Amino acid sequence: MDHAIYTAMGAASQTMEMQGVTASNLANTSTPGFRAQLTALRAVPVNGETYQTRTLVTGSTPGADMTPGQLDYTGRPLDVALQQDGWLAVQTADGSEGYTRNGGIQVSSTGQLTIQGLPVMGDGGGAVTVPEGSQITIGADGTVSALNPGDPANTISPVAKLKLVKAADNEVTRGDDGMFRLTSAAQATRGQTLQSDPTIRLQSGVLEGSNVKPVAAMADMIASSRRFEMQMKVISSVDEMAQKSNQLLSMS
Repeated sequence: MDHAIYTAMGAASQTMEMQGVTASNLANTSTPGFRAQLTALRAVPVNGETYQTRTLVTGSTPGADMTPGQLDYTGRPLDVALQQDGWLAVQTADGSEGYTRNGGIQVSSTGQLTIQGLPVMGDGGGAVTVPEGSQITIGADGTVSALNPGDPANTISPVAKLKLVKAADNEVTRGDDGMFRLTSAAQATRGQTLQSDPTIRLQSGVLEGSNVKPVAAMADMIASSRRFEMQMKVISSVDEMAQKSNQLLSMS
């Protein structure tokens, strides 16, 4: 097979992966607190016994765009937005601790506070649970207060406190489940999980939106599609030239 086909085939494969990342970003344009995933292509020289005259391409995901999303004032007591370096702690599906900027808190049928189906962790560890049917409010410091049905307003009392943590953009990385975790470098200095930070503040009744720009993402998708078509044309042209070369050789 002509080496040009290998080059075009590798580029087409990585272009498809980039399209997948762009599609994921587009699908999360309305997900609160979502951080757009970044993609990049890099050249990889082909090493061997011969001269290093060929270079292939590979894709990489260097991280996420940590630009804050736009604030949306919902007025819903369980919607919260954090300051730029603040994160909410949740218990992920494998039992580990993850971090998210998604402040769309829900109450499960068992009274647990959840985000995207994952239990929200409390300041003292474990999931936050509230009394069934109670009216919930969340203070600026993450204190969760509950008012039981039929009780006077002055009887509202704190029942838990959300675990609010502080992490710089370069200290966290996105996992396959969409939750962020500490990088290996950050774990070496801060431990496996982050400690609660009393300086973190949040706003109740506000949601931080996704930072994905739909128009720019659509433009990236179109550009990737055209790039993929061009690479397919290269493969087709090389194959056609190979067939014609074989025909000429057979005639001689």
